[in-house]
Amino acid sequence: MSRKLHSTGQSETHSRRQFLRTTASLAASATAAAWFPWTQAVFANTMANDRPRVGCIGLGGMGRGDAHGHKSFGDILAVCDVDQNHANQANADPNIGGGKADVYTDYRKVLERSDIDVVSVVTPDHWHVKIAIEALQAGKHVFCQKPLTLTLEENQLIRNACRKFSDRVFFVGTQQRSDQERFLRAVNLVRRGFIGDVQKITVGINGGDVGGPFKKEMAPANLDWNMWLGQAPMVDYIPQRCHNTFRWWYEYSGGKFTDWGAHHIDIAQWAIGEDGEGSGPVEIDGTDAKHPVPFENGYPTQDDSFNSAHDYAVVCRYASGVEMTVTSRGDNGILFEGSKGRFFVNRGKITGQPIEENWDKDQYGPEQLSELYKGKPFEGHKNNFYRCLAEGGLPVSDVYSHVQTMNTCHLSAIAARLNRVIKWDPKAEMIVGDDMAAAFFARVPRAGFEIPRV
Repeated sequence: MSRKLHSTGQSETHSRRQFLRTTASLAASATAAAWFPWTQAVFANTMANDRPRVGCIGLGGMGRGDAHGHKSFGDILAVCDVDQNHANQANADPNIGGGKADVYTDYRKVLERSDIDVVSVVTPDHWHVKIAIEALQAGKHVFCQKPLTLTLEENQLIRNACRKFSDRVFFVGTQQRSDQERFLRAVNLVRRGFIGDVQKITVGINGGDVGGPFKKEMAPANLDWNMWLGQAPMVDYIPQRCHNTFRWWYEYSGGKFTDWGAHHIDIAQWAIGEDGEGSGPVEIDGTDAKHPVPFENGYPTQDDSFNSAHDYAVVCRYASGVEMTVTSRGDNGILFEGSKGRFFVNRGKITGQPIEENWDKDQYGPEQLSELYKGKPFEGHKNNFYRCLAEGGLPVSDVYSHVQTMNTCHLSAIAARLNRVIKWDPKAEMIVGDDMAAAFFARVPRAGFEIPRV
């Protein structure tokens, strides 16, 4: 059930185009200087009568956190979750709905609304692309959490959609791209050649959870289990398949390969220039990988236990000669090793001789940050999203580079599932010489939950 939203005094004819024109005008005067700080507070206060209107789809822990961020920039008119409890809690939260948002359990009701400019998609991974494409078709700007896709095919589908609807801003929630102190400094160090020619990268992403067998139960009354499953196969409800632990099942996610991999592989490939279309690894070695249940031909033989890889060292080799190991072992973070030096970076630190000796002195500041931000000033992650609504242009976390990241994440998972080496043609975007591995390129969706082709 939805509730009628009380009037905010804002004219229903106030369209997204009016919002863009107004904010673009403000931005034009602000950008007279080469660089300026543009804080959330400044934006929110100056746009008090002309703020984007937001619908939030998916309101578990991460979804609520993102909704809090959106509230700083726009007015949240609708909240939606297939778990009625999540939707109600989000509406009651004074920092999200404040008791005034319309509440839905079917995301299509949000997309139907002409008064919503921005959609925030923070569902389980297997729903991302379908909702995101339909949101673009409905004329919405889209903020979508990582990992954006479930399969290699979905990478192509969302990229095609973003090209077709290029007037809409599409932003991926890879917030490490806005970490000035650590990850952006790391990318700058590598891209500017401070450590010489990169030879080896170790990407530590930890291992997935091990658990089960779990008990099959009746789904709770507050949860639409059929809708939660969506394109995934119909199975009995197991609490551990849902909500926070969905990512340990290949049916809905790629385990740690797509969870932390979507962050760290992204930074690694951005740094070495393997983030453009046609780039990426040419060989992926998954022979050193273990799963918590037995596998046959790449599929788990048990349906009541976590099944994503928990112990692995998958080696990705690039045509340039760079070797990147994606591993569950050792520290979480990225170790870059070049011909002149090496350093390590994660969310808590950046260490190594290049950092201790400040090799990038006078070569890392507003100018370099703006370059990484595609010509826009460095600022908070969601600030960049809303700036792009006003000014146009690609955001720092753009769909096109993220697709390249997800190609590598999915290839790592496929190689691990099959415990063998697979070959990838990054220009044709095809697994070559291995029909069994190539069959993992796409998944046939359950009837009624097909992803639009645009």
